[in-house]
Amino acid sequence: MEKPVSFSIIGGGGFRAQFYLRIAQALPEQFRVSGLVVRDPDKGRRLEQEWNVPVYPTLDQLLNKEKPDFVVVSVSRSACKEYLLQLAELGIPALSETPPAPDLEGLRELHDKLTLQGARVQVAEQYHFQPAHAARLAFIRSGRLGRVTEATVSISHLYHGVSLIRKMLGAGFEDVTIQAKRFESDWVAGPTRSGPPTEERLIPLQRDLAWLDFGGKLGIYDFTKDQHRSWTRSNHLSVRGQRGEIFDNRIRVLADYETPLYMDFKRINRGEEENLEGYFLKGIMAGEQWVYDNPFAPARLYDDEIAIATCLMHMANYAAGGPDFYSLRDASQDHYLGLMIEQAIATGQSVVAERQPWAL
Repeated sequence: MEKPVSFSIIGGGGFRAQFYLRIAQALPEQFRVSGLVVRDPDKGRRLEQEWNVPVYPTLDQLLNKEKPDFVVVSVSRSACKEYLLQLAELGIPALSETPPAPDLEGLRELHDKLTLQGARVQVAEQYHFQPAHAARLAFIRSGRLGRVTEATVSISHLYHGVSLIRKMLGAGFEDVTIQAKRFESDWVAGPTRSGPPTEERLIPLQRDLAWLDFGGKLGIYDFTKDQHRSWTRSNHLSVRGQRGEIFDNRIRVLADYETPLYMDFKRINRGEEENLEGYFLKGIMAGEQWVYDNPFAPARLYDDEIAIATCLMHMANYAAGGPDFYSLRDASQDHYLGLMIEQAIATGQSVVAERQPWAL
């Protein structure tokens, strides 16, 4: 890049917005935050001092002073729609946090008022850009698993988990039959967004299981509340194809019908033992092949920050006229399927997620 990509953030005081600020701070040659929109004046002053970024109380005041390449909308799902509509009217590309609307009615409205009108909007679904998942997807796309028929995802909640299921299966916008159940018990509370636990206490545990039949392809959703932050519950992802499977970091495939091959996804870090290059993720290998190369090395970003920085990189390309990378159509489909999983759990009945207007 000849100069850093410039982006502004609406809702700069939130948890997710902090990721964008840290990324820009770690990669100043690639990204620059050109202002935050924060309505609370006290919070705005603190952020301005902490991050050395100008803060404005409204979007109009920000745009009177700043000329961002795009705007990140990092607000509640109920407030997101109005900002997306306002930015679309101004012709400014927008990167929306997930999900872009709270319910099916809202998703359909965004399709009518944004997608069908040619608005420049993408959604910051980052999970498939995390290094481990990006490596798995690269291996799947190499064809070594053959036609993929099953994916089990126990990584994150609802639309995040569904997005990984659809990516791993290569699923589109077809009808999906969903069955789901909830199992309840207790467990010892672990870390939250606020930090580590301060005492031992038992809290209710909810484990949700759903089976998504895409017609010849099966997605299994398995998530326990706060599992992704837990010290005592593991994440899991497996993908099965005609010629082999991925099971977390293990791979089993066939060289030919009588020759099985066994390998692992291996993270390659710099800065370990006698290496003096600095500590960062170089990439991920599967056997003798590199299946993921960290585009932000040698910056010291953890995996979710790498994934969100990848969203920003793709968004910069999109704002300059490049292709979609995670459109409102995909975001709407993933959130819709998440809503239908919740409905299947609540009713105890099999439900059918039917093709929606954005499937056209």
